[in-house]
Amino acid sequence: MTAAFPEKPSTNEANLSRFVKWLDVEKGYSQHTLTNYKRDVEDFFAFAEVPPDLANLDPNFVRSYVYHLNTRCKSSSVARKLSALRTFFRFLLREKIVDKDPFTHISMPKQGKYIPVFLTVDEVFSLLEAPDGRDTFAIRDRAILELLYATGMRVAELTALDTDKVDFQTGMVKITGKGNKERLVPMGDPAIDMLKKYLPQRQELTAARVKRGHKPEIHALFLNARGGRITTRSVERLVSFYAEKAGILTQVTPHALRHSFATHLLEMGADLRSVQELLGHSSLSTTQRYTHLTIDHLMGVYDTAHPKAKKK
Repeated sequence: MTAAFPEKPSTNEANLSRFVKWLDVEKGYSQHTLTNYKRDVEDFFAFAEVPPDLANLDPNFVRSYVYHLNTRCKSSSVARKLSALRTFFRFLLREKIVDKDPFTHISMPKQGKYIPVFLTVDEVFSLLEAPDGRDTFAIRDRAILELLYATGMRVAELTALDTDKVDFQTGMVKITGKGNKERLVPMGDPAIDMLKKYLPQRQELTAARVKRGHKPEIHALFLNARGGRITTRSVERLVSFYAEKAGILTQVTPHALRHSFATHLLEMGADLRSVQELLGHSSLSTTQRYTHLTIDHLMGVYDTAHPKAKKK
């Protein structure tokens, strides 16, 4: 009887595996991005009836695939998939696996302007005060909400936060953002106070975890009910829960608190470059999308307050 050996991965699969490892190790992309890019390249492979020869791709095949995307996906999804494929072929060029990028002359789809969802200052305060004694993890949840709004960090940055990244003496938190870039952001007194109140509860969660026979989670700042690192999904759920509890009608996500952080800073006179640094944006143009919100706010104040603003 002949022994069954696992099939060797195809050349395309091997190249994709190396590509994902490169994104992870050298580029420092998040797990979410790695998953998306891998799936986007796999979808490209699956579009062909036979495994495509990456070194000799037919331009008509590439155009057919782009047409296929445009007829089935939103422009934002098409843009992401094309971006993944461009990055993949840049990697193949770098590794001398191909000698040209077939997506070089493929134009990216035009996308509508994205308007960030943000809360008013009153809505934010209502949200922050929503956790109370009836909620089992009220102190932890209030600390999470305070920190999200105080720093403008992404939800993935918050769940990845370790205890040694919080400096109570200086009032600063070291955040690891996209591409493993670190930035220091002030926390503010309300967030610091809630974090200090939460730490004893964290010790209780850790002790309960050890009592159940598991190793303690010694690094993560925020823990779940089982004493493990809290997930982004859990934070999204708790933000949505407290927003509903606070009577906020719009759908609230952790990212809405990030948008609120940036918008409120600009409304209070912060300069764009400072907000860019605090948010961890690599490009100023990404931060500039908030400026129209502050302009709208100023126009609203002007129309309400200026005696000559309203038409008779």
